[in-house]
Amino acid sequence: MIAVADASPLCYLVLIGEIELLPQCFSQVLVPQAVVAELLHDDAPAAVREWASNLPAWVCVKENPLSATTGMEKLQAGEQAAILLAKCMTADVILLDEKAARRVAAGRGLRVTGILGVLGDAATLGLVELAPAIDRLRTTSFRASPALLKTTLDRFGSR
Repeated sequence: MIAVADASPLCYLVLIGEIELLPQCFSQVLVPQAVVAELLHDDAPAAVREWASNLPAWVCVKENPLSATTGMEKLQAGEQAAILLAKCMTADVILLDEKAARRVAAGRGLRVTGILGVLGDAATLGLVELAPAIDRLRTTSFRASPALLKTTLDRFGSR
């Protein structure tokens, strides 16, 4: 299964110590150069910059696609590039957390999930304990409603 990742899911998986779930859940993880630039930006957490400066072999960095970004003007460069890359590579899934980017991607026919979906799927496969992972996520700047976190735990947590 081929996944294209935006910066947010990668960042939070690094911060909670679960980034190695991605190569266990996906056969390929593609990342556009614009996303790598965001991960290396001075505003990114030090742990994320360190990880992105020495990417593991399972991360495949791709050129930013040169396609029309009509309808994506309000999205960040990494989100735009990830959506375009997922579309041109016919990825099985795109990893996005921002609501506006998720809407645009879904509107372009892409299957969308985010960090909670990745954690839930990994829990289903027995790769991670979901409740402690979500507890670690709560200690970061990740924003999700308590209802969404509860729904995720209810859906995936008892497996």
